[in-house]
Amino acid sequence: MARGKIQIKRIENATNRQVTYSKRRNGLFKKAHELTVLCDATVSLIMVSNSGKIHEYISPSTTTKQFFDQFQKTKGVDIWSSHYEAMQEHLKKLKEVNRRLRKQIRQRVLGECLNDMSFDELRGVEQEMEGAVEVIRKRKLRSATEMNRNLREFDARDDPHYGLVKNGREDYESAFGYSSNGGPRIFA
Repeated sequence: MARGKIQIKRIENATNRQVTYSKRRNGLFKKAHELTVLCDATVSLIMVSNSGKIHEYISPSTTTKQFFDQFQKTKGVDIWSSHYEAMQEHLKKLKEVNRRLRKQIRQRVLGECLNDMSFDELRGVEQEMEGAVEVIRKRKLRSATEMNRNLREFDARDDPHYGLVKNGREDYESAFGYSSNGGPRIFA
């Protein structure tokens, strides 16, 4: 029985599409392996499914880095330079932010680096500090009020006789394990 020709178009059924992708992917990887073994070729396949999974095959005799280095040399392009430059710019920005934050910490927490600030900058730092103190005071007051309210609720629920022995002598003696005759009470 001969296989029929199929029309090359997107498979609408998601399950059938996934099964076809998996089978054909495995077939491609098998062919890539055969090319590597039979022809001593360096083969690399990178496939990304519609779900975002990456599948790759690289000839056992090479690494991914070696393959891309050979690709760059053959094509005369540098695929890493633009990415490297972008990372260097990002690093420069992060270092500047870090430097400014460290300076602010030294100014606000330790009181250092204030000599090189202008009057307006000092006034701004002072206003920020006053605002921070106000926020802290409000939070402290709210916390103290909440603790007070919790204590009052606890006192209201607390039994005034909790943990105390009733007024009778018998209860007192039984609580401490003594009998009326003054000797220790023996429990059986």
